[in-house]
Amino acid sequence: MDDLLRTALEWAGPLQRVEAFKTRPVATQRTLLRRLLTQAADTEWGRRYGFSEIAQAPDIMGAYQERVPLHTYDDIAEDVKRVRNGAADVMWPGTVTNFAVSSGTVSDGKIIPITEETIDHNRSFSVGTGLHYLKETLDVQLFLGNHLTLPGRVEEDPDYPGTLAGEISGILAENAPDFFSTLFQAVPNEVSFIPNWEEKLRAIAKRTVDQDIRLLVMAPTWALTLFDELIAIHNERHNDTATTVGEVWPNLQLFIAGGVPLRSYRALLEARIGRDIDFLETYGASEGFFSFQDDLDDASMLLHLDNGVFYEFVRIEEEGDENPRRYTVADVEPGERYSLYVTSCSGLWSYQVGDVIRFTQTFPHKITVAGRTSEMIDEYGESLYGDEARTALREACASTGAHVVDYHIAPRAMNGEERPGHEWLIEFEDRPDDLDAFARCIDEHLQSVNRHYRIRREAKAFEPPLISALPEGAFYNWLKATKDSISGQTKVPRMSDGRAVADGLLETAGRTE
Repeated sequence: MDDLLRTALEWAGPLQRVEAFKTRPVATQRTLLRRLLTQAADTEWGRRYGFSEIAQAPDIMGAYQERVPLHTYDDIAEDVKRVRNGAADVMWPGTVTNFAVSSGTVSDGKIIPITEETIDHNRSFSVGTGLHYLKETLDVQLFLGNHLTLPGRVEEDPDYPGTLAGEISGILAENAPDFFSTLFQAVPNEVSFIPNWEEKLRAIAKRTVDQDIRLLVMAPTWALTLFDELIAIHNERHNDTATTVGEVWPNLQLFIAGGVPLRSYRALLEARIGRDIDFLETYGASEGFFSFQDDLDDASMLLHLDNGVFYEFVRIEEEGDENPRRYTVADVEPGERYSLYVTSCSGLWSYQVGDVIRFTQTFPHKITVAGRTSEMIDEYGESLYGDEARTALREACASTGAHVVDYHIAPRAMNGEERPGHEWLIEFEDRPDDLDAFARCIDEHLQSVNRHYRIRREAKAFEPPLISALPEGAFYNWLKATKDSISGQTKVPRMSDGRAVADGLLETAGRTE
């Protein structure tokens, strides 16, 4: 029976594409780029850069990089406004009616066009992720109950009648396959799209508390809040004393995470769920769905090379240079940090996503997300990157038995003769008995992995980390106090080279320095 199931899955379209690009990664990307250029040849951007000529070049990747420059959002903002107003054939053939908020707000933020082609690709990606899990585990129990997703909101944009705008997860929820809504969907979209985030989580918990939930798909940050609501509602409804999600949903089998790195929250999720389940991480953004974890025992993710996205990479130390070298999957190297640029069937052309990725291996190409391009502190020459900070925090937690809910790192305000350093503002689920020992673990790890940091510590020009433990709810209360609305994409900045976020958190927490 298992062999029959595995054979049937191998014929599934999404899985066939995965096997094909793993065998021929460079050729797959080359063919995809040629297809994108050919499709968009008669658009304004196609005529501007000569897409039809580039598509005929023997070295299509080299020709493309020679003719088409790297772009940021500022470079496309005016054309996006025109597309939102109904202009056709600007960046991609035809008109576009769906728009994802990459950052900011619908009225004043980075808005990414989402074409029907992108929706189709991302829908296939989601289905393929589930099928790949089934192929690896051969456990059909996952499909005998309900699946709970926690998408962001999408709604008609009053400033651009006839268009929908919101979070990419909401757009995909609106365009989910019919079989999902018919067979598996635990909560209808009208509940998932409730504007107030607290009301939404409460409503979802009430609707699902007595359902047979087998699969969760959501950002880990909001899962923790949902779990608290769920357990409280279950105990009130059933006069029970449950303390874990596993007592409410005993058949929960799989958590598919996205939006924020799973590694920062996995220990907390495992403790809150209270029973063994599988965790699987995906990496997607408004600009596309990029990678998924194809091995439950390997935290790195397989870069999807046939999902409507052509990838380019710029080494992070060259980011901002006038003419940085542009890498493709043909020549990237494991261990290097790269800023990610994408060309997609939504009409993005060598567009800066704003994320930093690191390859753990090539052929097949697997990655981890190291952070944002802006996720670095280098106020004193220490060059502290987001992935280094996360790993140091994880090491300190493992050493001291602590669990972290949220954190933010900022330069420590200097007074008089005091040497510079970093302040780590942390909301603990389980606070370590000794904050000084916790700080030492962070300091020792950073010195072991970051040469610039170590040199400044050895020269006694840089102080050890200062740990400021914030009370429960501090980060969420800060978000509510500083954001017009909170959604699945609302995140606390992990690092900043200024004190605005840190001082705001301290003020919200009722502390003064």
